[in-house]
Amino acid sequence: MGFVHLFEYALEMVVAVGILLFEFMGVGVILWTSLRSFYKYIRHKKDTRLYLAKGLAMGLEFKLGSEILRTVVVREWSEIAIVGSIILLRAALTFLIHWEIKQEELSEGRDV
Repeated sequence: MGFVHLFEYALEMVVAVGILLFEFMGVGVILWTSLRSFYKYIRHKKDTRLYLAKGLAMGLEFKLGSEILRTVVVREWSEIAIVGSIILLRAALTFLIHWEIKQEELSEGRDV
């Protein structure tokens, strides 16, 4: 029984580190993209909206990855419901951003 607890503890530690890494990468991507987009906005670049939308989508993908990892260590139904709700919300946001990216790319194609 000692090995099982050791492996469970090791899994929880690996998952916790993975969650933190994914969260950090997602926040980093969103911050970097936001700053670059603000600079592009000041310079009146045409691709500002598209650049921001793509960066937000990428950041949300990392955040979604952290939530999926979080499901590995969930032990109660209430926690599963909360994590599932967060996953659904982030997936919906990602879908909407990807839809906006497509619309922006189509409108840029018409402008050219």
